[in-house]
Amino acid sequence: MLAGEIRKGVTFEFEGNVYRVVDFMHVKPGKGSAFVRTTLKNVMTGKNLERTFNPTEKLDEAQVTVEEMQFLYESGDNYVFMNTENYEQKELTKEQIEDTLPYLKDNMLVKVLSYKGTIFGVEPPTFVELEVTYTEPGIKGSTATGTTKPATVETGATFQVPIFVEIGDKIRIDTRTGSYMERV
Repeated sequence: MLAGEIRKGVTFEFEGNVYRVVDFMHVKPGKGSAFVRTTLKNVMTGKNLERTFNPTEKLDEAQVTVEEMQFLYESGDNYVFMNTENYEQKELTKEQIEDTLPYLKDNMLVKVLSYKGTIFGVEPPTFVELEVTYTEPGIKGSTATGTTKPATVETGATFQVPIFVEIGDKIRIDTRTGSYMERV
């Protein structure tokens, strides 16, 4: 894989470590050659690294194992997931799944990612439906302005939503960007 093909979520081996792309930007300056600016997360240590690559630089894609599992419940500081085929259960720490926590609901199917047997992340579905548990009431007549307000959902996370969303509404959130999509 070439560095110019980097996308968010791609996992690759680099300098003896395995990294997952958290964020990236293809930059084409007026003078000089293009480059790719990335924020990488070391899947073993969890530490972030800022790194710039030449788009033609070759990177070795890591062999990541993806296992579909169901989130069962929270047990203290751990989260219990079950393989839906063999019913094997795994407990993951908050650090292993911190990016997924705002979207995680009981019985939700997720993808558990591991590298050489070490779990490093959990991917939620692309879109999740969450119920709004708290938000300020909208101001009458301000619906056409595109104004947003914060809304707390059943998982405890807060998202920006349009002014017309009320407590009890179900909303669809894009987990890739963390943004409101629509009312369900």
